Amino acid sequence: MRTTIDIPDALFRRTKATAALRGSTMKALIIKALENEVRQHDATGSNRTRRVQLPLVHLRRDKLLDLRGFNFDNLLA
Repeated sequence: MRTTIDIPDALFRRTKATAALRGSTMKALIIKALENEVRQHDATGSNRTRRVQLPLVHLRRDKLLDLRGFNFDNLLA
């Protein structure tokens, strides 16, 4: 299947040079890179939906969430 994508000029030049150094074509290099990306994505299972318990709060390591003085009744209004 054919498709058209826009690649930034600098990335295009680096990709073309990398392919030439490997004795390959840009097409082969791009296909290999896409296959590796899809394989890695499938292997990590990141395409699955995860269920989480709410509320979910992400904090930086060793940080505490201080909710003193927060009026939770305002959330229901």
